[in-house]
Amino acid sequence: MVTSHAAVTDRVQKALTAADLPPLSWFELLWAVKRSPDGRPRMSDLAEWLTLSRGGITKLVDRLQEAGYLERVICAEDRRSFQAELTAAGERMLEEMRATYEAEIERHLGTLTGDEAELITAALAKVTESTCDAAGAREDRAATIESAPAQESGTLPRPLRPPRGSVANA
Repeated sequence: MVTSHAAVTDRVQKALTAADLPPLSWFELLWAVKRSPDGRPRMSDLAEWLTLSRGGITKLVDRLQEAGYLERVICAEDRRSFQAELTAAGERMLEEMRATYEAEIERHLGTLTGDEAELITAALAKVTESTCDAAGAREDRAATIESAPAQESGTLPRPLRPPRGSVANA
């Protein structure tokens, strides 16, 4: 599993670089914001989804904000917190990166039959759920997954949560 993930992640990163696009970690963050239930996730949620520390998510959001792809917005429920929101430029960049990402993922995962893809999806969902600390965390994650908007295009299965990859190397 780890070797396959590393190999596919490496190929996706190389494809993005060849297309003169930002790194995979940027795509993952943009996609996580887009996929969030209200399009304005809290920094803590992004950190959890992308398995980053608070400092790591802050640095990554800083980079995307400097590039004009994200804005920080004060959270209405807790004015001490910030949420991330895509800008119009961020939406455009996400779509440009998404085409390259999906083509590369399809190139490698397209070798699976439908039954194989369903089996792997179910098995990985089970592994992911086993990493939750408590039943409450599982319910929260399930609610987030269920309320996320459906994938707009492409034939790839809808991820169980925002995409993951080599974000820590951003």
